[in-house]
Amino acid sequence: MEVLWNAIVEAGRMLFSGDFTVYEIVFLSLRVSGLSLLIAMVIGIPLGYLIGSRRFLGRQLVMVIVNTGMGLPPVVVGLLVYMFLSRSGPIAELWLSISGATSAPRWLFTVPAMIVAQVIISTPLVTGVTAAAIGSVPRELRLQARSLGASAWHEAALTIKEARRGVMAAIVAGFGGIISEVGAVMIVGGNIEHSTRVMTTAIVLEARKGNFGLALALGFILIGISFAINNGLTALQQSGGRYER
Repeated sequence: MEVLWNAIVEAGRMLFSGDFTVYEIVFLSLRVSGLSLLIAMVIGIPLGYLIGSRRFLGRQLVMVIVNTGMGLPPVVVGLLVYMFLSRSGPIAELWLSISGATSAPRWLFTVPAMIVAQVIISTPLVTGVTAAAIGSVPRELRLQARSLGASAWHEAALTIKEARRGVMAAIVAGFGGIISEVGAVMIVGGNIEHSTRVMTTAIVLEARKGNFGLALALGFILIGISFAINNGLTALQQSGGRYER
């Protein structure tokens, strides 16, 4: 119990002491996960709408692929991204053949590489939950919108608005899947100080060094930030409930 209390005190001290290193790690974590979630939303919400609202050949196979992607092990994602972005990988070879350069730029152990990995992890989550939410909207609503002359864009906006709680749940799921992720960002980011070190990789590092109090303090900071952001997302999700009674 004393260890937990000391960790809570240490977490508070780290947050309010103005320690640049701590804020650097926290802000980088939010930057990587925030940009990854934004890209996943841009890809996943429209894709989820198409899967949930349309009937097409191979739809069941697409749904199986998306649902499988929702359970992708992050460490496997990190390994695949590492292989693709390495200087001996297919992307480097394609770059060299197109640009005519003698060597490919370094993509591994950078923030963009971490974002790519987290986008791959979060996009199936956003897509799958959005597709389920869109699929629960009565088909008659879309048919009525079409009969009133609504364009395809208006129909999509109306359907997404009707399924907004489920879509917000998709965003929450996507955020939850990446803010606490460690395997992929460790592999492709390298946990480099002042460059690619985020809260989860810093926790692993401190735990390996035996600094369990500091690791636990960083864990409390991560949990607190996750709680605050998810609280805001949940408030947005429930904001329209008072008007639906």
